Amino acid sequence: MNKEELIKQTAKELFFSKGYLHATTQEIADAAGVNRSLINYYFRSRDLLFQTVYREAVDSLKSQLDKVLYDKIDFQAKISLFIDVYMKELLKYPYRESFLITEICSKNFALKEKKKSAALVHFLKEVGEEMDKGTIKKGDPIQFMFNLFALMSFPVIMKPLYQKLLDISQEKYNTLIAERKQIILDQIFN
Repeated sequence: MNKEELIKQTAKELFFSKGYLHATTQEIADAAGVNRSLINYYFRSRDLLFQTVYREAVDSLKSQLDKVLYDKIDFQAKISLFIDVYMKELLKYPYRESFLITEICSKNFALKEKKKSAALVHFLKEVGEEMDKGTIKKGDPIQFMFNLFALMSFPVIMKPLYQKLLDISQEKYNTLIAERKQIILDQIFN
């Protein structure tokens, strides 16, 4: 792995996996075992490094999810696969969403793109069709998406609080998360 990739992978690990939302370029350099000047050479600033790392992570997840959304399979199988893909990434990078929200609120950089996702538009249409068939409860397809993402992400984002508040061991938490997929499917399908 070249130094630029090493820096990006280390930053991604610190930001999104470990939750060091305010990691400095020096902390990233130390964790990567490189000189801080290399970060400035490749990325010019922590913010540009973050934007690069974030964009790559989002693009990777988006391409995986888009593939699922366009897949011509049974709707329940599609939702099941969507949950698998999203949860795998969410568990790998549990702080990515928190980081995104923090960055949107503080710098607004992530909202520069206003282009609608064609895959999401396609999927929302499919959700509407499934509502008409009675497969899922009728309503606004956007509410369906809100619920789906809330059911997947909230338990992961809130893990530190839940573990303290409910005195949940890592083992018990892992068991509960492994049960989420079936709970979600039972919750959204008629």
